[in-house]
Amino acid sequence: MELLSPVPTIKGPDTLFTGDVWIDTIYRGEDPSRTRLNSVRFSPCARTAWHTHAVGQTLHVTEGIGVVATRDGRVIVMRPGDTVWTPPGEEHWHGATAEHFMTHLALWEGDDVTWGVHVTDKEYADAQPTTNGESH
Repeated sequence: MELLSPVPTIKGPDTLFTGDVWIDTIYRGEDPSRTRLNSVRFSPCARTAWHTHAVGQTLHVTEGIGVVATRDGRVIVMRPGDTVWTPPGEEHWHGATAEHFMTHLALWEGDDVTWGVHVTDKEYADAQPTTNGESH
């Protein structure tokens, strides 16, 4: 058994995120484990770039309101307690809504993340929830 030392919070790099994003690494497995677990805090309008995970990714919202969107136009509005899984190779992005902060736990395996282009303002706007809380 080992008490792991906390890792300092880092700012999400502009190459991978739009807006202000802060990342706390909770766990980074060492061989043979490939598990990664981060707590990621998004300011309103902040989001990831498009990306895929070789073996999928699980997101669990702890506070705020966020969205996950895929290239085929599917959008899920996420609230505290919601868990969303993106399957291996599915291109997606996630982030906070325009009017709320959002924090989620991000769980995935390995360093096999393929990063793409930034989400455009139109793609982001199209994924925002309407007044009834659903996506456009």
